[in-house]
Amino acid sequence: MNEDTSHTGDDESLAETFWAVASRLRRQTRESLAPWDITPSQSRALGVLGRHGEVRPGTLAEHLHIAARSATEVVDDLQTRGLVERRPDPVDRRATLVALTEEGNRVSAAIRTARRAEADRFFGHLNDTDRAELSRILRTLRA
Repeated sequence: MNEDTSHTGDDESLAETFWAVASRLRRQTRESLAPWDITPSQSRALGVLGRHGEVRPGTLAEHLHIAARSATEVVDDLQTRGLVERRPDPVDRRATLVALTEEGNRVSAAIRTARRAEADRFFGHLNDTDRAELSRILRTLRA
């Protein structure tokens, strides 16, 4: 039985192109975070807290798709910088909640604005139809 391998080169080229674009986007993201000396993981944590308010560390880990101990390290670093604080959970005093501080809210908003501007520059040369199609394709691949 002969297999059609005519698309193998295309698939490799597509994957290589995808990873090159992803790498460029990661590099630009790191560069956009440089003014705050924030890592991408820390930025994502600030974003989760900004969207969801105070959460337990385990919930934060779930949102970030990382291990609980990794989330603890992220929270420790952010707390050391005064961007988040730990509070007792009023429903269960044995549990802890993580929340943005006033400075954390300010930094989170500034990062969100910078990342939005960076995304606009990154995807700006695409017309509305191409952007919508790319968005649809990426959502399909993510699912």
